[in-house]
Amino acid sequence: MGVVGYGYWGPNIVRNFSSVDGAAVVAVSDLRDESLKKVEKNHRGVRTTKNADELIRATDIDAVAIVTPVFTHFELAKKALEAGKHVFVEKPFTYTVAQAEELINLAERKNLRIMVDHTFLFTGSVRKMKQLVDDGTLGRIYYYDSMRVNLGLFQHDVNVVWDLAPHDLAIMFYVLGRKPKAVVATGSAHVKPEMEDMAYLTFYFDDDVIAHINVNWLSPVKVRTTLVGGQKKMLVWNDIEPDEKIKIYDKGVEVKSVNGVYDLLVSYRSGDMWAPKVEQTEALKLEAQYFIECCSNGTKPINDGTAGLEVVRMLEGAIQSLRNRGGMIEL
Repeated sequence: MGVVGYGYWGPNIVRNFSSVDGAAVVAVSDLRDESLKKVEKNHRGVRTTKNADELIRATDIDAVAIVTPVFTHFELAKKALEAGKHVFVEKPFTYTVAQAEELINLAERKNLRIMVDHTFLFTGSVRKMKQLVDDGTLGRIYYYDSMRVNLGLFQHDVNVVWDLAPHDLAIMFYVLGRKPKAVVATGSAHVKPEMEDMAYLTFYFDDDVIAHINVNWLSPVKVRTTLVGGQKKMLVWNDIEPDEKIKIYDKGVEVKSVNGVYDLLVSYRSGDMWAPKVEQTEALKLEAQYFIECCSNGTKPINDGTAGLEVVRMLEGAIQSLRNRGGMIEL
């Protein structure tokens, strides 16, 4: 493995790929001297360079992890694929749908794997949510509602939608297993002009399923909560909760028609709540191991370039809607 970028997330990438079976990090590139000094201190024997191209061209590297700002993803990933390397790229995959499609086609021609770092898909909580939706425990899905808010961290190159929403969009796409048909997005910039620091995204699916995502850098408290409402049961995921991260509520409504469609009886169901057991493992380590296995076996990852493309498509549509003052954008 070679790793491009050793900033906020890079150290976690290097640490995890260094610890999984079948992989070794042999080189790290970064533009900053202080970052390379940290690599040399924490990972003896790993060579360092300021030149990402030098790392990408290296003959002893089979795969490249790209942990840099989104604006650089396309160029670096394209060079790595052209050099015959598998690619592990930080979210979001690319900055445009066209860039994502070009990389996917290039990887297919060269029979190489692309994996987008949607780390939450490897948490026990999200996997449990996926299971509960797929096995019908919740019944027919009515809605998906997510809140990811905190005070900061402000980014200098992207707004709050590009920074925080990729997490929730990747989770939503994975858990629901379907694509939205349209998006409406509103938001506002309070600190830096034209750089939204809070936004509300609403996605419309077939069968009247609706999803709402609230992302905010200006919240006085940190909230990481997702609600999935179904016909049979309802689920709450609180990622900040130390123990019972997922709770299932046997609550809902039942509507029966009596003497014609205009005479409806609504009954409320309020049953038990239970918290299923959720695996407590480091998601990034599982993801790193999964990447190595996919590269070795030729397996298509669940978070491959196509999954990354769908997240970029939703992001691109949301930004178009923001710029159109909340106009609906077909996806």
